[in-house]
Amino acid sequence: MFPGDIHVIDTIYHVNEAVNVLKHCELVGFDTETRPSFRKGVVHKTALIQISTLDECFLFRTCKIGVPEALAQYLASPHHKKVGLSLHDDFKIMSKFGNCHEPAGFIDLQDVVGEYCITDISLQKIYAILFGEKIAKGQQLTNWEAPELTPAQQNYGAVDAWACLKIYNHLTQGLFNPNLSPYIVNEDDNEEKQQD
Repeated sequence: MFPGDIHVIDTIYHVNEAVNVLKHCELVGFDTETRPSFRKGVVHKTALIQISTLDECFLFRTCKIGVPEALAQYLASPHHKKVGLSLHDDFKIMSKFGNCHEPAGFIDLQDVVGEYCITDISLQKIYAILFGEKIAKGQQLTNWEAPELTPAQQNYGAVDAWACLKIYNHLTQGLFNPNLSPYIVNEDDNEEKQQD
């Protein structure tokens, strides 16, 4: 459950206000959602962009408002740090919006977790390794282009972006020691097991 306030941005009038809040944050979590396609070769545009602080998440419904210029500029700003997971996939789908600039200021957790002996690269598994808790994925394949997002969808979207930020902070603040984690198996352990 997301521990803060969730703001659904589905009209152009609230975009600037939301982006101005985010500009004052040193680091935010980032994720996107796309309506699932069950036909081979069919990929929909990004339906939702989620950007989260530790206590506030903004859900930009791009299926309704596209990527407004203020948001596009924020996503392209190297001065505003944003952390996400498997960002290449997000950027590829977001590029379907013609006005998107080249993304900048992004940190991909997949490039970070390896330094902590974490080889799993799914958000759910990384979060479980660090915090011993599960992130529910039940809403993943729901319709993100629905007229209204359900409370469950809102929470799911917010948690995914927030979890990226929480994971990054936990790792970079030295709060995770892979040598003490029951989930981490290093090469020395493997060699010892093979010798036994």
